[in-house]
Amino acid sequence: MRILLVEDEPDLGAAIKKTLGDRHYLVDWLQDGQRAWDYLQDDSLTYTVMILDWLLPKLSGIEVLTYLRRSGSILPVLMLTAKDDLADRVAGLDAGADDYLIKPFGMVELLARVRALQRRSPQLQPSQLAIGNLILDYGTSTVTRRINANEKQVIPLTSKEFQLLEYFLQHPQQILSREQLQTRLWSVDADGMSN
Repeated sequence: MRILLVEDEPDLGAAIKKTLGDRHYLVDWLQDGQRAWDYLQDDSLTYTVMILDWLLPKLSGIEVLTYLRRSGSILPVLMLTAKDDLADRVAGLDAGADDYLIKPFGMVELLARVRALQRRSPQLQPSQLAIGNLILDYGTSTVTRRINANEKQVIPLTSKEFQLLEYFLQHPQQILSREQLQTRLWSVDADGMSN
């Protein structure tokens, strides 16, 4: 799952990106609203969820959200902000946010809300992907190999290995180019060096 994170506080943005990355999410992290809007208009980038701060440079989160909804997009959006007044929460939800989380927050709650939005995502994913004796479980972020009817072996994978396996399982019996893999599985700001 690819997430667009738009957060201008460097420490918080880095912590969210790391937490999501540790759970095998691919995260593109931006720090201003104009770049977020540019990324959202790029047809080569497909996001499952957007986490959007309200108070951003260049374009506010509300402006980005308004443009997004006017364009007809149904991308699930979690508004993440310090604006905690009732009127602000209502304004954010009325502008098109699917959920609203007030800072400060716990990372476990953020992850739960992302999972909830993922379940409602237009690219709705099953709770598991399985081919042959391999089972990739989204809920636990694990991969197991079925040894027999009663026994499974957990296969430890890095985040990138998990993402690659997920993409392969989503495209069975297809030849995938390096460009396809790089576009779908590496963040936009990642180094192009890979083997």
